[in-house]
Amino acid sequence: MANIDSNPSESKLAWYEGISKYQWLVLLIASLGWVFDVFEGQIFVASMRDAMPDLLGVNPEDKSVSAWNNIAFGFFLLGGALGGVVFGVISDRIGRSKTMIYTILFYSMFTCISAFAQEAWQMVLLRFLVAMGVGGEWAVASAMVAEVMPARSRAVMGSIFHASSVFGTLLAAATIAMLIGNVELNAQIADAGYDPWRIGFAIGVLPAILTLWIRWKLREPDSWVRAQERAKADETQRPGRIGELFAAPQLRATLVGVTLATIGLVTFWGIHIYGKNALLRRAQADVLLQAGVIDPGPDAAQADKDAFQDDKRATLGTDENKARVKRAEMLSMVLNTIGGGLGLVLFGWISNMLGRKGAFIFYHLIAFGLVILLFQVLLPSDTSPMVLALVLPVFGFFTLGMHAGYAVYFPELFPTRLRGTGAGFCFNMGRLGTAVAFFVFGFLVQIAPETQALWLCPLYLLGAVVVLFGRETRGTELPE
Repeated sequence: MANIDSNPSESKLAWYEGISKYQWLVLLIASLGWVFDVFEGQIFVASMRDAMPDLLGVNPEDKSVSAWNNIAFGFFLLGGALGGVVFGVISDRIGRSKTMIYTILFYSMFTCISAFAQEAWQMVLLRFLVAMGVGGEWAVASAMVAEVMPARSRAVMGSIFHASSVFGTLLAAATIAMLIGNVELNAQIADAGYDPWRIGFAIGVLPAILTLWIRWKLREPDSWVRAQERAKADETQRPGRIGELFAAPQLRATLVGVTLATIGLVTFWGIHIYGKNALLRRAQADVLLQAGVIDPGPDAAQADKDAFQDDKRATLGTDENKARVKRAEMLSMVLNTIGGGLGLVLFGWISNMLGRKGAFIFYHLIAFGLVILLFQVLLPSDTSPMVLALVLPVFGFFTLGMHAGYAVYFPELFPTRLRGTGAGFCFNMGRLGTAVAFFVFGFLVQIAPETQALWLCPLYLLGAVVVLFGRETRGTELPE
C-alpha cells in the first residue's frame, strides 16, 4: 500500500477539496441507502413495546414480550450476518451499484410485508428477511464509498456515510412518536381499524424508489473494474472468494475485524439502545408517584406485590400516561442518537489524528466508564431528567460513535477483489455473535436491560485490547 504522502500536492489538500460532483453523489446515494437501511431496523426498536404485545395478545409488561423481542433481535442479527456475507460476495463479483439495488429492494419489500404480520413468529421471520437486505447494503455501500474517494478524504467520508444512520433512527423515532405518542392521531388510526405501529412498517416500502436513482446515476468504481480485468488474466485474482479471508495475508485482518464488530454490535444492541430507557424509566416513576402507586418493596407480602403490579399496569396503561411515557422514550432516543451521530461523524477526523487503532481505543475506554456511570450510578438513583438529558448525548457519542470505524477501517484492510466480501464478512459476522447473546438473554437469563448492560460493558475493554493486534491503515492507499 502506498502512503498518501508520496503525492505532495494531494496531501496538502483538505479532505473536502477537489471532490467531484460524482463523488459527492456517490456519498449521498450510499448514505440515503444506509438511512433507510437503519430506519427499517429501528422501526421495530421504536415500536416493539406496542407491536409485540399486540401480536402476542398480552399486556406490554408480560415477560413473554421481552423474550420475544430478544428473539426477534436475534433473528434480525442472523439475517444481517447471512445477507452481509452473501451480498458482499455478490458485489465483488457483479458490481457495487447492481448489488446495492438488490439489497434495498430486499429490505424495503419485507419491511412493508411486516405491517401485515398476525403472529409473533411471523414478525420474527420477517425481521430475518429484512436484515438480509440491511446487512448487505452496508457491505456494498461502505466498499463503494471507500473506492471512489481519494485517500485524504476516505476516513471522513466513511464516517459521514456511517453517521447518516442517525437520520434513519430519528426518522423511525419520529414516525412512531407521531403514530403512537400522539393520542388524537392514535385514536383516529385505531378508529379506522388499523394498529398504529403497522403504519410505520408499511412506510418501509418507500426506499425502493431510491433504486431507480441508483440505476440511473451510479457506475462501478474504477478499482472494481480493474480487479475484474486482473481476474480474467489471472485465476488467483478471482473476486469474492470467502476462503481467502482465512489464509495469509488476510487472516489477521479478518479476525480483528470480526472481533471488533462483534463487540460493537453486542454492546450496541445490549447497551446502547437501552440508553433510551433512561428518561422512560424516569417518566414511569413520575407517573406512578403522582398517582400514589408505591412499590411495597421486596420484603412485602405477595398479595401487596401483586396489587402493586396491577395498579402499575392500570396507571401506565391509560392513553394519557402511555403517550407521556412514549414521548419520554422518544426524547431519550433522540438525545442518545444525536450524541451518537456526532461520535460517528467525528470518528474519521479523530482517526486521522490518533490513527485508526488509537481512535478505537479512545472510544472503547470512555464508553466503558460512561456505561458504569449511567447504569450503576444515575439510573438507580433519583436522578433528575435534566441530568439524564445532559448525559445521554455523551453516552451516545462514545457507545455508538465507534461504529463509523467499521466503515472506515474494514474496507482499508482488504484488496479490491475481496473488499465487499471482507468488509461484509467482518461487520456481519459480528451480528452472528450478537445473535447468540440475544438468544442467551431471551431464552436463558431474562434479566433486566440495565443489568444486562452492566454484564456486557467489560467488552469495551476487550475491544481496546483486540485492536492492538490490527494493522494501522492511516495514511495509506487502498490495497488493489
